[in-house]
Amino acid sequence: MGRLILLLLLIAAAYLIWKAFGPQTWSSRKQLEPEKPIIKGPDDDEDFLWELEKKRFKEQRAREEAAREEQERIKKTKKKYLSQENQEENEGNIDSP
Repeated sequence: MGRLILLLLLIAAAYLIWKAFGPQTWSSRKQLEPEKPIIKGPDDDEDFLWELEKKRFKEQRAREEAAREEQERIKKTKKKYLSQENQEENEGNIDSP
């Protein structure tokens, strides 16, 4: 009788161990590991988004630089125009007395 109970306990222990560590749990371990996300579109691709951000940044810098150059050109033109007017006024003052 004791042998029968021991045999049933061994079978129950083997069954419980199989349920705890059997092949069904192996697939859940794979699910716990982080998988590389599947890229479904360009808005999911980190490289694409990074390149897009760099492109926007470069375009913004180019626009800012063009605006800065335009302002410098306007300043130089005004300065040149004002200096020409001053020269003409000075020449006119010399002739009038």
